[in-house]
Amino acid sequence: MIEKLITYAIRNKLIVGLFMLAWIGWGIWSFTQLSIDAIPDITDNQVRVVTTSPTLATQEVEQFVTYPVELTMANLPGVEEMRSVSKMGLSIVTIVFEDDMGTYKPRQLVSEQLQAAREDIPEMFGSPILMPITTGLGEIYQYSLVVDDEYKDEYDITELRTIQDWIVRRQLSGVDGIVEINSTGGNVKQYEVAVNPENLRSMDLTLNDVMEALKRNNRNVGGSYVEKGPEAIFIRGEGLAENLDDLRKIVVDTQNKTPILVGDIAEVGFGHAVRYGAMTRNGEGEAVGGQALMLKGENSDAVIENVKERINEIQAS
Repeated sequence: MIEKLITYAIRNKLIVGLFMLAWIGWGIWSFTQLSIDAIPDITDNQVRVVTTSPTLATQEVEQFVTYPVELTMANLPGVEEMRSVSKMGLSIVTIVFEDDMGTYKPRQLVSEQLQAAREDIPEMFGSPILMPITTGLGEIYQYSLVVDDEYKDEYDITELRTIQDWIVRRQLSGVDGIVEINSTGGNVKQYEVAVNPENLRSMDLTLNDVMEALKRNNRNVGGSYVEKGPEAIFIRGEGLAENLDDLRKIVVDTQNKTPILVGDIAEVGFGHAVRYGAMTRNGEGEAVGGQALMLKGENSDAVIENVKERINEIQAS
């Protein structure tokens, strides 16, 4: 067999030469498609389930959140290992699957069991969710929002965080190879209603009355449509609060034919969510920025170039 192969190669030098050139060309092309990274990603095939429960201590998180999640995931096929971490207000369950199961099948299996886990977790104790399809080496790009010197007085860290969450983050989310954009630093802007207890008591109202009024009067609803000849007029009820005055004018109750507004019993203003950390830049004080997380298995070199191109486009906005 080997003699015939050698004889054929000697007699058909052109065919063998073309075959070798094609083989070399294919090898060069394959080399250019290799993923480039600083260090190899040896993360095992794992799926993480995270649940946040800000009101629970570590023991309650373990008892009411972590244990039910572990119990529902215990019988999944292909599971090699399962470990968990319970902290104050946070539960992290890591399920490690066999490598040959791929990336998406384990996530599908875990997603199907999450509904059962949610039913076992008491209401108001949090809802478990899946972490993005990335690894510990997926944080491939960091950036910060820097204001020109002539405009520094016009933007504080709250405004910069709003720009990051509503402009920069949304435009970066569509980049090929990026699975998530995490925001860091600044204050997450909130509308806050600070109820005056004395005013509330004098009106014979409770805090729940105020909360229910805010829920009922801060939404848009549809009202079907009315046909008029060849046209259809769509009916909408617009009640979404767009500014502080809209919140102040919400009716909580009516007493003696006089409406009691939120502004009569509370101070309405801007605030921010509870902070658990901060970001600084070049020792100049607080800053706002973000991290781009790469989809597991992607080419980090190509993805970083895609992010840089999108960053240049975002600069214009």
